[in-house]
Amino acid sequence: MSSGTFVDRIDPFAKRSLKKKSKKSQGSSRYRNSQDVELQQLPALKADCSSLEQEELFIRKLRQCCVSFDFMDPVTDLKGKEIKRAALNDLSTYITHGRGVLTEAVYPEIIRMISCNLFRTLPPSENPDFDPEEDDPTLEASWPHLQLVYEVFLRFLESQDFQATIGKRVIDQKFVLQLLELFDSEDPRERDFLKTVLHRIYGKFLGLRAFIRKQINNIFLRFIYETEHFNGVGELLEILGSIINGFALPLKAEHKQFLVKVLLPLHKVKCLSLYHAQLAYCIVQFLEKDPFLTEPVVRGLLKFWPKTCSQKEVMFLGEIEEILDVIDPPQFVKIQEPLFRQIAKCVSSPHFQVAERALYLWNNEYAMSLIEENNAVIMPIMFPALYRISKEHWNQTIVALVYNVLKTFMEMNSKLFDELTSSYKSERQKEKKRERDREELWKKLHELELNRTKSLQAANPTTNASGASTTAGGGGGSNANSQQQQNTNSQQSNSSSAAAAAAAANALGASGDNKSASSGGSGSAQAAGVNPFAKIKAEKVEN
Repeated sequence: MSSGTFVDRIDPFAKRSLKKKSKKSQGSSRYRNSQDVELQQLPALKADCSSLEQEELFIRKLRQCCVSFDFMDPVTDLKGKEIKRAALNDLSTYITHGRGVLTEAVYPEIIRMISCNLFRTLPPSENPDFDPEEDDPTLEASWPHLQLVYEVFLRFLESQDFQATIGKRVIDQKFVLQLLELFDSEDPRERDFLKTVLHRIYGKFLGLRAFIRKQINNIFLRFIYETEHFNGVGELLEILGSIINGFALPLKAEHKQFLVKVLLPLHKVKCLSLYHAQLAYCIVQFLEKDPFLTEPVVRGLLKFWPKTCSQKEVMFLGEIEEILDVIDPPQFVKIQEPLFRQIAKCVSSPHFQVAERALYLWNNEYAMSLIEENNAVIMPIMFPALYRISKEHWNQTIVALVYNVLKTFMEMNSKLFDELTSSYKSERQKEKKRERDREELWKKLHELELNRTKSLQAANPTTNASGASTTAGGGGGSNANSQQQQNTNSQQSNSSSAAAAAAAANALGASGDNKSASSGGSGSAQAAGVNPFAKIKAEKVEN
């Protein structure tokens, strides 16, 4: 019996992703469909010579490197693979150390070679239940050649001889769009190279900047509202972090819209943990550029605050602390009330990591200075939750942290602390009294119901005995008297129930129940001793 079958018999709902999987390689989906081509070893390029012959040899090597190989079979075409690997290394060295080697004629050849090797249809994941946090990624089988192609591309973009005016003829919007699609590769090594390449293109080609931002915007929107799957979100956010850092002031409306409509909704995706560090960095960069964006950002975070995922709550609290590190005091005043209501809920969380992360905010010196300046607003919001947790929380570490926070509050404003303490205790006493009154009221109602049941049970034997004597004697008058007696007993029982219900309603109102004020006409009817249900029952008995 296989181990998987055994696990299924024990727990049929066991997650498949919990099993340790060995790293698997995938093909590049770009196999040699045509007839095999034998590669010939070409002479090495000489960096110190920029003659016409070297340019021709450079182009020949670029074209030779356009041939792709099937790496799913590691033993086929070993000679051709080695020749291509050596050629790619030679190209990288030649571009790096050569001077004047990037002539206008080689630009389209370089981009053609890069396109032939990089742009391909990414295959679907071999694991349909792939979890990036638990499972190992599927690595690219042709990486030995792809890595060298990426290095040639980087050396090309970073070369001193590179001219953007010529490069923009071959590196256009279509090329950038195909490059962005590769960010969905499962191989983190490829995504890391792509991140550097795209950043270089963004810096070199001013005309492509708006297009790149727009396409990244589209990828994020599709990720948020449609697929919730894209492997390169973290890398794209890392690029955006440096882009946002270079935004000119004042910020354009499109940049603010990108923050509110794209970056903030990224917080609601399930796999937030994969890119949260980069996302929080982008958010903080925006706030450092424009402090007036603090209020919409914090309210947006509160809007997307997780309700059932403790791990995401901890991440949100960490991001809130990063925002508090850069917030201006006037902006803090605008968001302190809704923010600390949410923090009070987090402190009250039964999950100790959430409560612990929320209480750690009081270890931040700048946050403490802001809290101290606004203690008259923050202390009344936080005090009830803190005082209750200090008496009830199951985790002693949380209780100790709460005592430290309460001690800090007492040192900040001892007078307000005493007022809040007495007010909280009096409210607790009133609440306990309301609970006792409510319990006593329910007991009374239960007793009344029992008495009514007993009275009805006592009335039934009398009715049966009267009916039996009437049948035996044939006297119609006795039957009428028995029926009348039964109706009288029922009416008396219902009248006593109505009076008891009215008394209960009055008692409930006297005990301070807030709902008595909204009872309207029904409450007044009960207070007057009128019970419509008792009336209906009496009419049924008479009939």
